[in-house]
Formats: sequence, structure tokens, C-alpha cells
Amino acid sequence: MKIGLIYTSTTPELIHLVEEEIKKAFGKNICLVSWQDPSILAQVRESGYVTAQPAARLIKMFMEAVEQGCDGILNVCSSVGLVADAMQPVAKLTGVPIVRIDEEMCRNAVERAEKIAVMATLPTTLDPTKATLCRLAEEKGRKIELIDILVEGAFGLDPVQFQKKMADYAKLAVGRADIILFAQGSMAYCSQYIESMYHIPVLSSPEYGARALKKALEDRQDC
Repeated sequence: MKIGLIYTSTTPELIHLVEEEIKKAFGKNICLVSWQDPSILAQVRESGYVTAQPAARLIKMFMEAVEQGCDGILNVCSSVGLVADAMQPVAKLTGVPIVRIDEEMCRNAVERAEKIAVMATLPTTLDPTKATLCRLAEEKGRKIELIDILVEGAFGLDPVQFQKKMADYAKLAVGRADIILFAQGSMAYCSQYIESMYHIPVLSSPEYGARALKKALEDRQDC
């Protein structure tokens, strides 16, 4: 099976985490093909939202993955999740699932908790993640309270410094939230550290995204 991974952030930690979870879900005998364009996220950060040009480049990567024979596609960046949503008619037409890395995580959070702390290092990731949580809560008829935790000064830190920075900000959720949700997949390696420190469940997207992609492919085969 051939899986396409679409990245707009190319940190080694993120790539390792995503590929590790895909291999856990599908087994090691799988072909992973990556498309990477960090300029997409850079332009989204500069504009504050997804504009036409980065959206077009992202769509081009999705279509290249389809053209090159990928069986399924995982959109790794939460900041551009709305573009993956817009691609769903194309996914249905081509028979190639295009799955957001974060949607199943958000669905699980809504099912498990009423007070959800959403952690991000970018406002451009924080807002789309909150919108997804609100949409899923409305679909399920659930009321949720979202607590914003924007981690400042995280860029350029090494993994140890980043983990400490994340833990410092995660303290803001103590006594206020039932669960912490990481809006960015690159944060995932901090989850166990923060859970053990504050005894609050922490959700991160790579494992949820991998499982959601596997389920999408299984559902396609059952049709």
C-alpha cells in the first residue's frame, strides 16, 4: 500500500512521529511518499489565514499524490485543514481518501470532555482547531468550553527546551480543563511528559490521524 504524506512543516520531530504512527497502524510493509512545502505554512502565518496561493499549492500536492498512485493521503498540517475539507468531493471521485491528521483527535476530545484546553504555538493553528472542535460538538449536540493556550517563544528551541516551554504553558490548564489537546502534530512528543507532570489527559494528532486514515481505507474496501 502506498500512503502520501502532505507536509507544510518539516521539523524532524514531526516527520518521525507521523511516520512512526503510520507504520504502527499499517505495519512496516508500506510505501510512504512525502510532499513537503514549508512555504505554505510560512505564507499562512504571514497572512493570518489560508489565502488562495498557498491553498492552490497544497491542492497541487494532493493531486500529485493521487496521480502518483497513492492509496490514501494524510494532510499533516492543522493550519490548512479547511483545504483538506474542501478536497473531499475529489477524494470521493478518485476513490483516494484525503484525511486530516487532527479531525479524529478533535472528535475524541469532544466525546470525552466538556472543558478542553487547546495548545498551539501559532494562532493560525489555534483558530482552525477550535473551529473543528465547535463543529464536531454541534454535530453531536454537545456543549464544550474551549480554553486557549498560545505558547509564545517556542520557535527555534531544541526539543528539550521546547518540552519545558510546553510544560510551563500546560500548567495554565490545571484546574480549568478536563483534557489538553495539542493543535500541532509536532507537539506530540511532549504529551507523556505533560500527562505525568499534571495528571491531565493529553491528546496529540499523529496517532489519531494514522488510525483515521487506516479506517478510511478499510471503509473504502468494504464498499
